[in-house]
Order: sequence, then C-alpha cells, then structure tokens
Amino acid sequence: MVQLGRHFGAGPASLAEIAAAEDMPRAYLEQLAFVLRDAGLVVSTRGAHGGYQLARPPLAIPMSEVLRALEGPLAPMICATEDDAHDACSRTSSCTVNFLWIRVRDAVAGALEGVTLADLVPLRTVALQPRTTETPALEGALTPS
Repeated sequence: MVQLGRHFGAGPASLAEIAAAEDMPRAYLEQLAFVLRDAGLVVSTRGAHGGYQLARPPLAIPMSEVLRALEGPLAPMICATEDDAHDACSRTSSCTVNFLWIRVRDAVAGALEGVTLADLVPLRTVALQPRTTETPALEGALTPS
C-alpha cells in the first residue's frame, strides 16, 4: 500500500515493480492485492500498462481499514474481538482481565484510525538551496561612475 501511495496519481503500478521495490515474492503480493481489491482499497487495470492503483487518495485511507482488510477484526485476545458474530469466552462476564483487553483493542483501533496511508508515504520534496545573506551580483548591471 505504501508503494501504491508513492505511485498515486501516476497510473497503475505492476506487482512486479512493487515486488522488486519491496523485495517480496510477487505471488504473495498477488494474494494481498486480491484482498485489497475486494475491500475496495485498490483497483486493478488489465493490459500492457496495467497494474494496481489506490481507489482513493492516500489521505482518505485510514490504516485501520487496511489492517482490517488484511487481518480481519482487531482482537488482542479472543474475548476482545471487534467481531460481534464471534462467540466470546464463556468467562467474559466474570473475567477481570477482559476490561484490559478491550481497552488495548480500542487504543490500537484509535491509533490506527489516526494514521492514514499519506502519513506513511514520504513527501516528494525538492532540494532547497541554502539561503545566503549576500546579494548576488547582477551580470551587466550598471554601476555609478
């Protein structure tokens, strides 16, 4: 996703390019790309100049959405999962540690909500020349005689 964020606005990026840049197996990236596409985070384009690109700008993609798409509901412990359909531990109602795991889950969720893909993509910066206090000489300038 970070590579796609770096490539945002420049058209589709091939999985081969991303695999080379990240030193990851292409087959693994294909599996991730399918999941991210199904989650609506990336779109694919077929053809010679095809590949994958972000479905939305990096600033509009919270990392919580990426993590949930790839890993499922946040759950530091089975008793503190975000998935309501999952059966909780039979001891949850009397467990004093469950409160801790729910707080951990909520803290992680909050941290992930507060970070977007744009935060992980380095800004494209132009090297700035250091300022000097001297006034540059103007070529061909007239000087008083």
